[in-house]
Amino acid sequence: MLLPIAGLIIGLFIGVVFPITVPVEYAKFMSVALLASLDSVFGGLRAGSEEKFDNTVFITGFFTNALLAAGLVYIGERLGIDLYYVAMLAFGLRIFQNLAIIRRYFLKK
Repeated sequence: MLLPIAGLIIGLFIGVVFPITVPVEYAKFMSVALLASLDSVFGGLRAGSEEKFDNTVFITGFFTNALLAAGLVYIGERLGIDLYYVAMLAFGLRIFQNLAIIRRYFLKK
């Protein structure tokens, strides 16, 4: 549990010290990819708390979710449909579900 917290602190530090701006054209892609990645992280935390964590599943899920989300946004952009709302809704719901399960696990402990 110490490693994810250290990664979060290092990531926040890098984000504050080196502010990177994303062009407006890529904002939809980045927002959905970020949500997909957060979904994988919370899923990994959930699996870790349930002692079912598998590094291969986590890494492949992390990149697959991010690529699928970016692909949905790209297809939606090409078709003129805002498919990123669908991806944001799906990943947002999964994040909150995983967070609720993690919370219940720690409350029972």
